[in-house]
This record gives sequence, C-alpha cells and structure tokens, in this order.
Amino acid sequence: MGAQLREYKQKISSAQSTKKITKAMELIAASRIQKAMARVRASSPFSRAVTRAVSAVATHTDIDHPLTREPETVTRSAILLLSSDRGLAGSFNSQVIREALELAELLREEGKEVVFYLFGRKAVGYFQFRRMVAAEEWIGEADTPTFQTAVQISDALVAAYETDEAEGGVNEIHVVYNRFVSMITQTPESIRLLPLEVVDAESAGSSGQAELYPLYEFEPDATEVLDGLLPVYIQSRIFNALLQSAAAKQAATQAAMKSASDNADKLITDYTRLRNNARQAEITQQIAEIVGGADALAS
Repeated sequence: MGAQLREYKQKISSAQSTKKITKAMELIAASRIQKAMARVRASSPFSRAVTRAVSAVATHTDIDHPLTREPETVTRSAILLLSSDRGLAGSFNSQVIREALELAELLREEGKEVVFYLFGRKAVGYFQFRRMVAAEEWIGEADTPTFQTAVQISDALVAAYETDEAEGGVNEIHVVYNRFVSMITQTPESIRLLPLEVVDAESAGSSGQAELYPLYEFEPDATEVLDGLLPVYIQSRIFNALLQSAAAKQAATQAAMKSASDNADKLITDYTRLRNNARQAEITQQIAEIVGGADALAS
C-alpha cells in the first residue's frame, strides 16, 4: 500500500511539472501571436494593392507576358510547402503536409510531374524520413520570417518557372500553407501562384462580380510596368503566406499547450483522488489490524 501511495505521489509531481512547462509555453505563444498578427495586418494591404495593380495592367492590356501566359500543356508543377521549424502545435504541420500530398496526387493523376520546394524543418524532416526528394529547402525562419527569405524563395521559383521544362523547369507553381482564420481555426490552403490567373473584364462583368479598375497610363510602356510589378507581386504573395503561416503556428501552439495544461489538471485531480482512496484504505487496514490485535489480547 505504501508503494502505491509513492507511485501516485510521483505521478502527481510529474503532472504538475508538465503543467508548469505547458503553461509557460502557452503564455509565450500568446505573447508572440500578437506580433505575428500585427505583421499579417501590416502586409495584407500591400499584397492586395499589388495584386490589384497587376490584375488591372494584365486585364486592360494585350501583353503576352511569360508569367501570365497559360502554357499549352503542363507537364511539371512545383509545390511550395510552408511548415514550421518546431512542433508542439497540434495538427498544424500534419494537416498542411497532408494538403500538399493530396494536391501532388491530384496533379500526378493529371499527368504532371511534381517538384517540391520546402520551407520549415518539419516538412524537411518529413521528406527526409520518407526519402522523398525536394528541389530546394529553407529552414530557421519559420517563427519570424523576413522579407529577404521571401525574396530568395520567389527568385528560386521564378527561375524554375522561366527555365525550359527539358532543363528541369516547371510550368506552374502552387503554394500550400496554413491560413490564419482565428485563434481557434487555422485552415490549410493551396493557391496557384504562377501563371497569374487573369480574369477577362467582359466575362467578369457579365457575372456581376467585376472590380472597377482605374484607367492607367503606362510609362514607358505596359510591358516594362508589368516586368516591374510581377516580381513584387510574387514576393509579396509569398511573404504574406509566410506571415500567415507563422501567425497560424503560434495560434496552434497556444491552443495545443492550453489543451495540454487542461489535461495535466485532469490528471492531477484523478491521481489525487486515487491517492486519497489508497491512503484511506491504508488507514482502514491499520485500524482493523489494531482492533484485531486488541481483541486477540483480550481473549
């Protein structure tokens, strides 16, 4: 009985130590998520403005630009997978990796070869463990991504897109990441980054969903304007996706650590009740032995 009491005391102490760690990590994630959300809010207007400008230029001109031209046949597709460098975030990494693999399977069913570009240690570790090859990898900045990293990623993707497929290039680029919806919800999302999808103004107007673009005058001409806008567009979209993924990761960590703290509280309550029952049983047994001994002496 004494050994059972010691076992329960050790389990209670272990659960209390675990709770201290998870509670501290929950508070750290809560403090970081505010900064991550502020960075997302700061970058989103610029990303939307650049996207709107590129769409306006491409819609109201007849430019045949390589980044907006739809290829006749798509044989190779690139997928940029954004994960985190650390775990302890619930299903954050597993759901985005599953989304990327499902997209890759869908593309393969369409007869396309898939090339992966990985961001984050979790995605890199997953591919290495399963001996899957990736074209390029970036690690170390998943919690606080910088614009320089977004530029590096966009340069690598654009270079692959502009390279002929016979020499290892790709025909289209997809981005898969966790989009921050709320503190509770982080949704895996996949977007086609290139070629840029341009909606024809007349067809959009017939559906009643056309956006009224301002009339632009291009100086020196629309081609050079589009050449300057498209790299900025790609960099801003990738940077915004990185920030969305970082904010979603902090929210997922906070939720996971709160759940772990609640589970530790439940374990402490359950083991405390079991310890009290064991101690009561031990006291009852001791009293029974004393009464039994006293009866034996009296008789």
